[in-house]
Amino acid sequence: MAGGNTISHFAMTELLAPIQSHSLVEVFVERFEQFILSGRITVGEKLPSERELALRLGVSRPVVHEGLIELQARGLIAVKPRKGAFVNDYRKEGSVSMLESLLVYSQGSLEPRLMRSMLEMRSLFECETARQAARVRAPEGMTALEETITEESRCVHDDRARVVDLDFQFHLNVAIASGNLVYPLLMNSFRGVYTNITGQFFAVTSFVAQVFGYHAALFDAIRAGDEEQSCSVMQRLLEHGATNLVHILGLGKNPRPQNDAHDGGSTWKAPR
Repeated sequence: MAGGNTISHFAMTELLAPIQSHSLVEVFVERFEQFILSGRITVGEKLPSERELALRLGVSRPVVHEGLIELQARGLIAVKPRKGAFVNDYRKEGSVSMLESLLVYSQGSLEPRLMRSMLEMRSLFECETARQAARVRAPEGMTALEETITEESRCVHDDRARVVDLDFQFHLNVAIASGNLVYPLLMNSFRGVYTNITGQFFAVTSFVAQVFGYHAALFDAIRAGDEEQSCSVMQRLLEHGATNLVHILGLGKNPRPQNDAHDGGSTWKAPR
């Protein structure tokens, strides 16, 4: 029979099992992750009691209890017997699960210092990726880069979703052109938070032509095998993005001061 192997009965049963909506515990965890990663709840703040959270959120206490356990496992909060739950300094307490939460974060803005840290990390990683791409010029990546440049030349600049997708594809293809098997995996891991940031950036339509211009120059440098120029163009591209994001997101202002995570930290109030 044409068309390859048929999916087994067992696999089909699993595949077509009823799709479950998010559990209340998952919704609880996602909400508090968002509040903490956006800086709307800060380090050291004390959460209300389980009973009060359950009443205010309209869920059962077991839901709140399980949610707090998961947040603690991710290093986002610390639950202290007879004292309550406090927001952790994730730099000191965060786990791999916390990093996973950051990577898939795709709503709103990150806490200012966390955003700046992401931009610094991106510069360190992607400049080296561009240098490696110029050195190796892996055929699959080079072909994909050329196709992306062609698509960008045809793209309508006020189609933000398409612009964001092309921008991500360009950076991913640079990673593929490097010939390093891990670099593309890292880029794909950051897709959620990356496209969230660029989605806000490309709200200013005039930036599209500038960024696509950098892409064309970077592709030329990589194709020519010029490692230093490739690194330089990538650096200027990322600095252009970071500088304008600081303005768009108001990151130049002093971030909200954070308390040390101690027993007497301020009490959390529900963000509006």
